[in-house]
Amino acid sequence: MMSLDTNSQQIAQLNDAFRQTFSGGQVLITAGVQTLSPEQQQAVFQAVQAFNIFNEDNDPHCEHDFGAFSIDGQRFNWKIDYYDPSTQWGSEDPVDPKQTKRVLTIMLAEEY
Repeated sequence: MMSLDTNSQQIAQLNDAFRQTFSGGQVLITAGVQTLSPEQQQAVFQAVQAFNIFNEDNDPHCEHDFGAFSIDGQRFNWKIDYYDPSTQWGSEDPVDPKQTKRVLTIMLAEEY
């Protein structure tokens, strides 16, 4: 069973809100995702936003900051990183939205 501390819970809530809406941070897609058709890209974006399969294997810190899924046999990953507002350094406090810019990267699994 995964244990949740208060910071992890708050980070997971912030990550979920960002991932589900693509609002409150920056969303990047890799070159591989850029090569997909607009319809395929839309299906990938929807799968990222709907993702809710978190477990000890893919979420050991209980922050909801990584996911993997398949669409039509093709594997995809997404991850959220925490930066300072200038995106030059890592965030010192990912719980504080004023100190943190979330960056969600969506990629083909082979690009990870």
